[in-house]
Amino acid sequence: MLLLLKLFWTFFKIGLFTIGGGYAMIPLITQESVANGWVTEVELMNYLAISESTPGPFAVNCATFIGFSEAGLLGAFSATLGVITPSFVIILIISKFLSNFIDNKYVKGALKGVKPVIISLIAGTAFTLMWKEVFGPLWTFAGFDYKALIIMAIAFVMTRFKKTKHPILIIVVGAVLGLVMYGLIP
Repeated sequence: MLLLLKLFWTFFKIGLFTIGGGYAMIPLITQESVANGWVTEVELMNYLAISESTPGPFAVNCATFIGFSEAGLLGAFSATLGVITPSFVIILIISKFLSNFIDNKYVKGALKGVKPVIISLIAGTAFTLMWKEVFGPLWTFAGFDYKALIIMAIAFVMTRFKKTKHPILIIVVGAVLGLVMYGLIP
């Protein structure tokens, strides 16, 4: 029971203090999940990859996977409920008073100040994940993975073309490339 409450509370905090969506939650999810000993950094990277490639909101999927790994179905439910509750409550409050907030200069100013922070959090997380995937543990060259670098480069190039920009297509191409490069090529 204590673990279920801890899962709920941890993911409630993550949901409450993260503005900018699932990717902006990655630094908090990493900090809390690894610090609590629920996952290792390698396991978390796997959960992040699975969360990205399965249907549903990224942060909800990640919370569900971590909760399930720790306490089964009840853990999944607790972590998921924790991560979605703050957004649900905040959206209810804002929708009730939207007309009062939308033109408020302080709200506009705060949102303009938060946007660059969210962008830098996402960029920092992307860099860290890329570094770990290509070079191994952070700040080491433990095992350079040129195949991961090739797949990332192809995915990045695909995002630049209008006709192949759809994320589902890019994910499918990545999966196929992974199957070929890691499964079929020794």
